[in-house]
Formats: sequence, structure tokens, C-alpha cells
Amino acid sequence: MWRTRFEARTRESDRGMIIRKSAREIELMAASGAVVAGTLALLEERLEPGLSMAELDRIAEEYIRSHDAVPTSKGYKGFPAATCISPNEMIVHGIPGDYRAREGDVVSFDIGVTKDGLIADSAATFGVGEISDEAQRLLDVCQTALEAGIEAAQVGAHVGDISAAVQQTVEEAGFSVVRSLVGHGVGRDYHEDPQVPNFVMSYRGPQLVEGMTLAIEPMITAGGADVYVHDDEWSISTVDSSLAAHFEHTVAITAEGPRVLTKAALATPSIRTARA
Repeated sequence: MWRTRFEARTRESDRGMIIRKSAREIELMAASGAVVAGTLALLEERLEPGLSMAELDRIAEEYIRSHDAVPTSKGYKGFPAATCISPNEMIVHGIPGDYRAREGDVVSFDIGVTKDGLIADSAATFGVGEISDEAQRLLDVCQTALEAGIEAAQVGAHVGDISAAVQQTVEEAGFSVVRSLVGHGVGRDYHEDPQVPNFVMSYRGPQLVEGMTLAIEPMITAGGADVYVHDDEWSISTVDSSLAAHFEHTVAITAEGPRVLTKAALATPSIRTARA
């Protein structure tokens, strides 16, 4: 989750303060990440035509709290819900409301979880029923771009190497990278330095060292990269109404390579909740 517009940092002195995490903190973040992964798995299972975004948010919050954790987004800078839910052309920060899922929709879920004081952040975009071939390709490319970005997150590399890997994957497939929204550090706070753009700049960004924890999150569209902010001052959509996709993982930089702290393999079993 990243609310503010991207502000380019062009010098080493602009990089801000990067908080490196201890091995114990990374393990605690992985525990938070397990709850995030379980929440996303449950939402994917429950997403179906006719279900409202508000009901999906309720399901997510119940699951998170049942695992002795709290939804980081709720109340964050005034955000009113436990999750960000963004259908179709909405890219990020959708406030769950009365909109009901329809066959062929794509819906993005962005979730932060705080457990034992440490935060993990992840996002995924799911189809509702049967979706078009082009929509499926958009989702597949966004996932592949995330995987490429994670693979580039090696000790000694730079943030810009992550950016390049994501951008190349997306643009070679004919899709657009949103440039006004970026990834970020995460862990002790929801949004930490450094910023992690999904596109290349002249400044390569800080070097990656052990203990850094990053939210790597390609946000891409099937059309143009221009976006606008809705009247609620949160929801962000494509100007041309093209479909959007968003995938994200929290990743720890380690000597053994990038460690994904929010992958599905970490998920805890889902709880059953009453259907509306």
C-alpha cells in the first residue's frame, strides 16, 4: 500500500533512513506475512459474483483478528477499512463499499497485517469467474514482473535493478507501468525508505544490503499509465478506464538471496465464515 504520489529522488543524499531488520524481526514479519497470505487465499476462495466489496472486507478483518493480528490499513492516515479493494480499472486504495463483484471482473486486494509489532504487506489481483484472455494475460504479466523484481533483489544490487526487471517484463508484454505509485520499505512502519519504483530512473537507488525489507509491488495497466484520484481522496484509477493489476510481496534481503515473507506457502489454514 502506498498512498502518496511518487517523488523522484535523484541523489544518494535523498535516500532517507533505511531501517535494517534483525533476524528476529524478519521472523516476526514472516509471521505477519503468513496471516496476510492466508487472508488473500481466503478472499480468492470467497470472491464470486454478487458479493460486495464491503462483505469481502469484513471477511478479511475477521480472519486477521482471529489470528491475533490487526489490519494495518484500518485507521492508517484515516483509511476507513481493513483492506484496500480495487475492482477493474481501479489500481489501488479502493475503499470497500456497496459495489458487487460481477462475472468477468478483476479485483485487486492490498493487505497489511501487524502482529507482535511488525508489519507485512502484500497484494494480489483475482478474476471473478471467467475473465477475458487479455485480462488473464495482464494478471499473468504482473505476477511475472513481481517475480522478476524479487529475483533482482540480491545483496549488492541496487533498488534500480528491481525497477529495471519489473519495467522490462511489463513493457515487453505491451502493458504500461504506473509511474506515480511505487513500492517501499516496510516492517516497523507501514511505509519506510527506500522507495521502490517499477521503472528506471537515472538514479539507481540505494544498494541492497542484508536486513532490508521491501514491499515490491508492480502496478500495471492494459492501457496508458495516467491515473486520477477519486473524490474520496484514496481510490486511484486509470484515466483511460483500462484494466489494472497489482501484485505485491514483502521481501527480506538476505545473504542467501531474497526471502519472500508473504508467499502462499506460509499461509495458515483459512477459517470458515458465514456467507451473506
